[in-house]
Amino acid sequence: MRNMGSVLTLTQALEARDRLRIAGKTLVFTNGHFDLLHVGHLDYLEKARTLGDALFVGVNGDASTEALKGSGRPIVPAADRARLIAALRCVDAAILFETLTADDLISALKPEIYVKGGDYRDRDLPERPTVERCGGRVVLIDLLPERSTTALIARIRALPEPHP
Repeated sequence: MRNMGSVLTLTQALEARDRLRIAGKTLVFTNGHFDLLHVGHLDYLEKARTLGDALFVGVNGDASTEALKGSGRPIVPAADRARLIAALRCVDAAILFETLTADDLISALKPEIYVKGGDYRDRDLPERPTVERCGGRVVLIDLLPERSTTALIARIRALPEPHP
């Protein structure tokens, strides 16, 4: 699957998933906004990729990102975020989606492993029932401390105004 590295439609992702299944390969799936791509995202995705043979990443569309993250987000448009994610060496494919959860993608792709950040140890993971119903397993990955888009935005906002 290493030759993929592109943004796929759901139909294309399902075809790729079928090829993985026929080959007896393990699909790892995760999803997120990935607004202002940073090393925390990269670390998380690299760790996720080690859990299987291919990593597909769902990227929230603009409307769902705004609904979940608030007004003014995303900063980077969905098509750009998906292209950046797909270009990472550890990612086999990115798939844009517009719903508030990744349940529909999980139901369609039926990944063996669904990965989310360790911050979900302390809160409800809405996709967990869908993953388990589809026969998958949830893995939570520790996040790098102080590496988040929210923290990055706060640091940018705290910058002093440039002098003319």
